[in-house]
Amino acid sequence: MACEKASLKLDMKEVVLVKPSNPTPSSVLSMSTLDNRPDLNSLCQTVHVYRSANHDTPNGQVLDPVHVIKEALSKVLLYYYPLAGRLVKHVDGKLRVNCNADGVPFLEAIANCDLTSLHYLDGTDTKITKHLVFHLSNSQEENGYQYPMVFQVTKFLCGGFTIGIGVLHSICDGYGASQFFTALAELASGKSEPSVKPVWDRERLVGTITKQPLQSPMDEACAAVSPFLPTTVLMHECFKVDSESIRRLKMSMENESFTTFESLAAYVWRSRARALKLSYDGKTMLDIMVGVRPHLLDSPLPDGYYGNAIVDANVVLTVRELNERPLSEIVKLIKETKNVAFTTDYIRNTINTLETKQEDHNMALTTLTEWKHLGFLERVDFGWEEPVNIIPAPCDLFQSVDLCIFASPNNFDPSMKGGVRIFSSLPIAAMPKFREEMEALRSIKP
Repeated sequence: MACEKASLKLDMKEVVLVKPSNPTPSSVLSMSTLDNRPDLNSLCQTVHVYRSANHDTPNGQVLDPVHVIKEALSKVLLYYYPLAGRLVKHVDGKLRVNCNADGVPFLEAIANCDLTSLHYLDGTDTKITKHLVFHLSNSQEENGYQYPMVFQVTKFLCGGFTIGIGVLHSICDGYGASQFFTALAELASGKSEPSVKPVWDRERLVGTITKQPLQSPMDEACAAVSPFLPTTVLMHECFKVDSESIRRLKMSMENESFTTFESLAAYVWRSRARALKLSYDGKTMLDIMVGVRPHLLDSPLPDGYYGNAIVDANVVLTVRELNERPLSEIVKLIKETKNVAFTTDYIRNTINTLETKQEDHNMALTTLTEWKHLGFLERVDFGWEEPVNIIPAPCDLFQSVDLCIFASPNNFDPSMKGGVRIFSSLPIAAMPKFREEMEALRSIKP
């Protein structure tokens, strides 16, 4: 089977199912209230790029990344055995994991080029990453079963390789995915067991039915509309914001307490509203995915917990307010909202509200998530190749028009040290205006 995109051609091998290296418990595991959010039941596909370094063993043999990673995956599934099972929906509507050790779909691909010819996937052509992740066919998603995880390892002529991983967000959040990937790398580099053992314990974040659920942050009837939406034809781009642009943006607001994320969140939210030409008197919502692991003070999560531990922090304004208010006021609202979301009461009320009524909004919103602190590039070293980049593949969950991802720079561009990469999807007609807004960051006067 062959796949071709521009100068990239891939020779695809047969898909195999990688099973745990030894027998694992056969059981059906329940999920938390946060895991059961409808908007999370989709694959998150990421591509991890490894530049060729010294990939010889001490005896002079060349290591095959496919063999090493497949073997490490089999070993790590002994600890993360739910990922080798199947996700099913129970008769009560709740998700369960059937731990049957069927295995993780694994695809080997061989490219016809060097990673340098693709600039190590530096974000200039985000579409090409779609070919470096494994896509399930309809026949592989039948009978209501879902694979929690899929793998594709692509080898390049230079000796480098990419690992495309798709993980159901229902199974784990970014922190949990990073924990799994770190464990995989540890076993691939020769360790006998992961430094952090995984913990399921999803019942810790199961809510109770409440008679006083949190109110929806925005009434859909009041939501702003865009002449470009709805549409399924989107453009995906990566925008690089260097440290000097970030410094100038912060200085322009004359408030040293604003973080980089808060400052860029306000700027990106306003820029997307302008690019989408949202109706001025309608409302728009900024939805920030907030990690709450350190803030569950009444019942701290154990080390190794890899389920979802995220809640929404929402800011709602009319488009007119978003455009006309000083940006510093928008940042202040974002900071205040985040601080509320970190409180134990808000976290527990959110979980109880989701247990009472699960909602899947489809409104004029911007959803932001930050990957800078997940450690994918810092901690995930397979021992013989150099990790240089990680990028989201614009498919499945990551092709949503609402989503913006803030990520660390790659490891080979010194000019971006201290900067941020922003991955965004928009209708084709809206992207030029958003690009103009992002380029204007460079000329902001402090």
